[in-house]
Amino acid sequence: MSDTEYTPPKVWEWKKPSGGTFASINRPIAGPTHEKELPVGKHPLQLYSLATPNGVKVTVMLEELLAKGHVGAEYDAWIIRIGDGDQFGSGFVAVNPNSKIPAMMDRSGPEPVRLFESGSILFYLAEKFGEFLPASGAARAEVMNWLFWQMGSAPYLGGGFGHFYAYAPVKIEYAIDRFAMETKRQLDVLNRNLADRHFIAGDDYTIADMAIWAWYGQLALGRQYNAGEFLDVESYDHVQRWAKEIDARPAVKRGRMVNRAFGEPELQLHERHDASDFDTKTQDKLQGK
Repeated sequence: MSDTEYTPPKVWEWKKPSGGTFASINRPIAGPTHEKELPVGKHPLQLYSLATPNGVKVTVMLEELLAKGHVGAEYDAWIIRIGDGDQFGSGFVAVNPNSKIPAMMDRSGPEPVRLFESGSILFYLAEKFGEFLPASGAARAEVMNWLFWQMGSAPYLGGGFGHFYAYAPVKIEYAIDRFAMETKRQLDVLNRNLADRHFIAGDDYTIADMAIWAWYGQLALGRQYNAGEFLDVESYDHVQRWAKEIDARPAVKRGRMVNRAFGEPELQLHERHDASDFDTKTQDKLQGK
């Protein structure tokens, strides 16, 4: 047996942190680790998130709704710093027992509605405001097909390829090869689908585009894991066309900034409580003060 081989024990036990970038936040149990209430702002929609791909899906959707004139989509966006363990605070766990961003509370009705899982939030908002989702029939089913495709596929990109290529403490050839192959297969699925469609589900821009673009569009644009060249993303010409068109939308540009605490400072808006926050590019706004 070589040093690289591993024989699983009969019963797995958590004996030490897994190592890697996110070792401090990974554990085999759920529930809160500390008491911490969530802040509540002035708008009915309260978002608790970070500008990871799953978080970007929701802020893009909210900004697109506002761009269409839905004043009821105004929101407060509070940053959840997952590296610091904010997602394990008692208030956050009460909204999302899975302790993952994004999470949202809709306080517009007589009883607050808690929302978690990014796909569920997109669907809820689409139905609430009657936008970016066909009302019925085959067109609606096609959007839902692709929304669920993204929810099922992205773990192979993020937790699979992204983890082993960018974040794991050691580079494992088998793991990187396995998930690179699957990521490229998924890009090929999208490229073939977009060869004769303007958007993911047809002629119209929908929540399927928002969900998929946050992961695969940004991957195609070279923003994910510094892996653009490794995965030869430029070769997926239809994905490139689609990704660049969505990236140019003003609401998408704003959505990318919200709850962002990394990258270029001019693209960061740690918290968002009013549309004017995008125009007030002071250091206080950028630092969420």
